[in-house]
Amino acid sequence: MNPKIGIIMGSDSDFPYLEKGISLLKKFNIPFEIEISSAHRTPDRTLELIKKFENAGIEVIIAAAGGAAHLPGVIAAHTLLPVLGVPIDSKLSGMDSLYSIVQMPGGIPVATFGIGNSGGVNAILFAVHILSLTDPALKQQLADFREEQKQQVVDKSQKLKKKLKTE
Repeated sequence: MNPKIGIIMGSDSDFPYLEKGISLLKKFNIPFEIEISSAHRTPDRTLELIKKFENAGIEVIIAAAGGAAHLPGVIAAHTLLPVLGVPIDSKLSGMDSLYSIVQMPGGIPVATFGIGNSGGVNAILFAVHILSLTDPALKQQLADFREEQKQQVVDKSQKLKKKLKTE
């Protein structure tokens, strides 16, 4: 099956921030490609990957980067595919990464998510939501996932109440 989501990280150290979300892609059986490329150290490779993703039929690109975090913006400037940016924690608590991604000039949008792990999960789930617009079975999987999340919260509440009664 052809990949639907392309993921580009600026460094292998960004992987832990996307790992939980990638597990969700596997759970939803969504094929994806993942690469490491730097907007600054390997700009030609980054452009080649964008074209490769477009030619492969990828529908959404997720770009994770820290520090100056120009990767999502560079990708967005070179494709019409939706680009979802994940700012990675940095020496400045990821605020530099967030500002670098969220402050794109008008005309070149990058959907930007929270700093770190939750941002990685939400970017991947948002990409799944985009794909579900044309895939009713995937939309049902998302609905089921939401129900699972709801049930986990209810279960945790019951477990806490039970624990408090036994103390």
